[in-house]
Amino acid sequence: MKLAVLSDIHGNVRALDAVLADIDRRGVDDIVNLGDCTYGPFDPMPAMKRLFDRNILSVSGNEDRALVEAARGTTASGMASFCIARFRDEQIAWLARCSRTLEWDDILAFHGTPEDDATYLLTAVDRNGIRERDLSEVRYLLGGRTARLALCGHDHTPRHVRLAGGTHIVNPGSVGCPAYLDDVPAPHVIENGTPHARYALIDRQRSRLDVDLRAVAYDWAAAAKEALDNGFPDWARWLATGCVS
Repeated sequence: MKLAVLSDIHGNVRALDAVLADIDRRGVDDIVNLGDCTYGPFDPMPAMKRLFDRNILSVSGNEDRALVEAARGTTASGMASFCIARFRDEQIAWLARCSRTLEWDDILAFHGTPEDDATYLLTAVDRNGIRERDLSEVRYLLGGRTARLALCGHDHTPRHVRLAGGTHIVNPGSVGCPAYLDDVPAPHVIENGTPHARYALIDRQRSRLDVDLRAVAYDWAAAAKEALDNGFPDWARWLATGCVS
């Protein structure tokens, strides 16, 4: 079985269309989306339509949750307000229905960790910056859950690691946002260094599991221009370069 894994689309339909076209050329059996679908400096409706039209299995990310909470009247960031002003009720309802975790066959899928959509599984953040987590930390954050394949997103950084017990952990990177800065839980920068759209292609066979972390070209200049036109110059820079500065 070939499985395509998407995450962190952030409403970037240009990047999503390029990824889906690449997937369609590769004989993929199924697609799963790990959340943060539409929170970004774009009209969220086209990207959401792609998910609906293809009936893509999806989990909820922390920014999906933020949009649902904002739509229900909690304090909203400027980005959340921008997005929900362009949604219809059915899109918010769909985001609200998405589960935090999904399990099927030998696969466990979630956004951050199985217990927390706002914590990175494979990346640690502290006052000294970011680092790759020790595998003992990763096992702890999995909370005793076991699977042949664990799928996570959230930190926009493509990685594939294997735990001693045999579990493969795959982060496909971000379809729609190649770099960003954040201040939670401490100030840090994530940069992929190029503006490509990222996803993972996983070939699950009986005796082995092959992971291809893919980078796909698309019209990132047009995406950056849309972000700039919509009033988000920081996103425009991230989209155009894959770097924060």
